[in-house]
Amino acid sequence: MRHPSPQTERFEQEPQVQSFITEKVVPLLRDLALPWRQDAMGNVVVELGPARTDGSLMIMAYAMTHPANRMRNPFEGELIEDAAGAFVRGRGVSEQKGALAAALAAVKSAADGLTLRRRLIFALSTAGETGRHDAAASVCNALGYCPKLAIIAIGTTQRVALANKGRIDVFVTVRGKAAHSSMPWMGVDAITGARGVLDRVLAIDVGGNKHPALGAATLTATAVRSWPEATHTVQDEVRLAFDRRLLPGDDPQAAFAAIAAAAAEVGAPWSVESEPGPFMYPAEIARDGPFMRAAANGCRRMGLATPETFHSHGALDAGFFCHHGAQAAMWGPGAVDQWHSDDERIAVPDLITGALAYRGMIEQALCTDDEGGGE
Repeated sequence: MRHPSPQTERFEQEPQVQSFITEKVVPLLRDLALPWRQDAMGNVVVELGPARTDGSLMIMAYAMTHPANRMRNPFEGELIEDAAGAFVRGRGVSEQKGALAAALAAVKSAADGLTLRRRLIFALSTAGETGRHDAAASVCNALGYCPKLAIIAIGTTQRVALANKGRIDVFVTVRGKAAHSSMPWMGVDAITGARGVLDRVLAIDVGGNKHPALGAATLTATAVRSWPEATHTVQDEVRLAFDRRLLPGDDPQAAFAAIAAAAAEVGAPWSVESEPGPFMYPAEIARDGPFMRAAANGCRRMGLATPETFHSHGALDAGFFCHHGAQAAMWGPGAVDQWHSDDERIAVPDLITGALAYRGMIEQALCTDDEGGGE
């Protein structure tokens, strides 16, 4: 917690994220006697057990956190106590780094105490707040395959996300002609064109296809910026950003095409260009499928209750693995309502429970006769 690794405009290549991995996590892996390597993006990969890919389990944790923002002493790594008990406090502890610590504890316990019949992979992603699958794809490229099961280790209040929405960002640029605002008829106001784009794009009906738990998809304008940044000037360029949430089964390219077509309806005297931004696939697993069976039976092995489930409107890397045929879900210690808060913390008992839950699933999925997680 005492090493900052925030999201910046450099994303996965942010020096603090990379140094968190090389200066903090890698030395810890050496101390734990765990074999490790880094891929081309700086992601860390630990592989244990037989080199069998058919029944493999990956635990993917994250290095990048939300920026400090208004949080006081965000990187002190404080151990605090109040009437509710003992907590670790710091930026990212409830979202990424608590689950990372629990995953490392579980992997070390498995390495020392279990006879693995199938492959266990621990991956530390350089992402965490980027909204794209680049780091996950890099890890799988380094492995040469996609695991059969993947725990997306992030704080979910110890619940398993049975499904989550995906997302594609779309950027629309409207161009006109600059002029002095005392003579607006000499220019072509890009703001007026952008207003037309905004009206047409937000009129797209994305609510026809509904998910029983996630409801309808959404389409939201998230940013507007214009140029030139000068006073008394008819603007010649406006850039709009749209967030299109995706339901399981939705095609991100089709969602982009619909937005681009609506934006293009605004024609002369403006020019309009659309480009797709980062995207994440939606995810969904069955309540009685291999992931949930392995998680539930693994928890029982450790004397824990069967994890509760939920559905998430946010997106992370579970969709990437599901898209490639795996069973994957977000699951880990850390309260969701603490994410990005000004007093982010995680209860120490939750860290311990999270480590035990991960350890139980490793044993159930990789050390029993039924690699699908059956009884």
